[in-house]
Amino acid sequence: MVFWIAGVVGLAIAYLIGSTPTGYLAGKLLRGIDIRNQGSGSTGATNVLRTLGKWPALAVLLVDVLKGAGAIFFAGWLYPRLHGVLHDMPPAALDLQAWLPWAVCLAGLAALLGHSRSIWLNFKGGKSVAAGLGLLLAISWPVGLGALTVFGVVLAVFRIVSLGSMLAALTAIALICGLEQPLPYRLLVISGGIYVIVRHRANIQRLLAGTEPRLGQSSPESKTAAQS
Repeated sequence: MVFWIAGVVGLAIAYLIGSTPTGYLAGKLLRGIDIRNQGSGSTGATNVLRTLGKWPALAVLLVDVLKGAGAIFFAGWLYPRLHGVLHDMPPAALDLQAWLPWAVCLAGLAALLGHSRSIWLNFKGGKSVAAGLGLLLAISWPVGLGALTVFGVVLAVFRIVSLGSMLAALTAIALICGLEQPLPYRLLVISGGIYVIVRHRANIQRLLAGTEPRLGQSSPESKTAAQS
């Protein structure tokens, strides 16, 4: 019982890692503003770029990537130690090597949920793109680099962040299914990729309408729009 309680606490910590409101904190610390009341109203690096400038945006982006990677590394560090310390308490049939990828999968999902539903922002937040990239780089760096490459190419050609983010998510799903990866990792990337795309549903509508802003343009979103 103690083992499972400790495992749930570990997932809660992964959620809290993901829920750190990086963009919100940047606005408060640098200019004393609530970034949710500025520009598009989002807490993501794109709105930080519009509102605070390129260096704060880069810092927010890097920290959000580290949040996703950090949750994965934390799970990979914690659960083997729990298994070792509490080796007499888990079910006798528990195979750490078989179970650990599932624990990592759950920690990754908890971090994505934390980023988009932050406890510090009344369970609102971003679209989990940067945190998702960190997650990908931590579990399979070729998948992460593939998704990042697609994002970079799409951004360079079309200068539309949302389009690059969604195509990167689809690329990650295709790559994780095509490479030799544990089933839990595949399920994590598939479910996480779909979640990222669903979080972009307002952007999809604007893309279809031809009104989605390009990088460097002012966003037509109001502060009540979905967070990015």
